[in-house]
Amino acid sequence: MQKVMEKGKIEQFRDVLPEEVIRYIRENQTTAFEGFLHYDLFAFDWYDVEQKGVWTAPIMIYMDEEHLFSLCGHERTLKKVQELTDNYVNQDKPLENEKVLYLFFAGLLRNDMEALTAMEDEITEAEDETLVASRKEYLKKIVMYRKELLRLKRYYEQLDSALDNLTANANGLLSEEAVRRLTILANRTERFRNSVLNLRDYVTQMREAYQAQIDIEQNKLMKVFTVITSVFLPLTLLVGWYGMNFEYMPEISWEYGYFAFIGVSIAVCIVMLIFFKKKKWF
Repeated sequence: MQKVMEKGKIEQFRDVLPEEVIRYIRENQTTAFEGFLHYDLFAFDWYDVEQKGVWTAPIMIYMDEEHLFSLCGHERTLKKVQELTDNYVNQDKPLENEKVLYLFFAGLLRNDMEALTAMEDEITEAEDETLVASRKEYLKKIVMYRKELLRLKRYYEQLDSALDNLTANANGLLSEEAVRRLTILANRTERFRNSVLNLRDYVTQMREAYQAQIDIEQNKLMKVFTVITSVFLPLTLLVGWYGMNFEYMPEISWEYGYFAFIGVSIAVCIVMLIFFKKKKWF
């Protein structure tokens, strides 16, 4: 028997399923993969790779020598599993369980390479837009890409774990041909996961380059402030000196003392600016 249904309807099949399986499913105790002597029970959170930003939805699969049940925790996953298996499940002459399982995972991964390639192109274009886009928008894109790649990483890790355990075939439910086919899918999933990790590293480098650019601009700004402070520091000394108003200072009683002070101040500024320019400090 092969069925695709909502998880809540599993109670209808108490006559064909072990009691502990019903209890596991009802209490949501199933982890990534549980292999028993006569059956396998595993779950993963399906993520629609072609639609960024959507939430994950759980899919649970039970398989023994005679039965294959795909249990969906949400209507969205139910439609997806039905879309992938309608040609094989609930038919008068269904395929063998292991073939349906292979076709399900193959369909699940069918368009992932194109989706990952499109995302890579989008990230590359976003990096090229750095010079024209606002900083706020660029940083927002980086955060969005990091979140999306984290979801993809978790998704492929779950699929990889499920396929690895299936290909181990500890209870002998699968034939050698089925193990070989599922191994190909496991390797494909591993490549997708590595691609996601590479993209995460790329986005991290983009963020570091963005931060480095901000640091450079801040350093340039601090350099300008430092030059301005250095130029006016001698003038502050002169102002403090002549601000003491000692009577015996000849410049105070001199007719042109005020203009001389202005001239000296301007000369000090020019000399220091020329010195900084030769040193290439600004």
